[in-house]
Amino acid sequence: MNGSRKLALGAAAMALTVGGAFAVSSASAEPTRTRKAAATSTAFAKVRADGVILAWSGMNSVQHLGTGRYLLATSADITYCALLGTVNKNNFDDPGPGSSSILVGQAGPRSIFIRTATPSSGGSRAVDDDRPFSVSVVC
Repeated sequence: MNGSRKLALGAAAMALTVGGAFAVSSASAEPTRTRKAAATSTAFAKVRADGVILAWSGMNSVQHLGTGRYLLATSADITYCALLGTVNKNNFDDPGPGSSSILVGQAGPRSIFIRTATPSSGGSRAVDDDRPFSVSVVC
């Protein structure tokens, strides 16, 4: 093999090596962001139908805005977190009337809006209903 051919093959190998290093470097940028968000702690709250917090961690306060509407303030930014919620029973022997639903949404970087309802309750056409609930923030 002549010198110029060896030089060309060496340059090609170097380019592939450098290009591969750049590819690895750019591919690992996204998981770094995910790992950073995963380091954030979780928060939760268990709330009575009247808006009183029974148990909590990582929450600052709950406001009962109106029938079936609540605003929870968190102690950390929840922008990239998962929000999970469920409607609870009023006590150990009360399953609650009919079916119930909950809407959990972010209202700001440090606040969660909760809306609870009892869609199958008789009477009024409005389904918003004060229901006890639990909410979790997972980052």
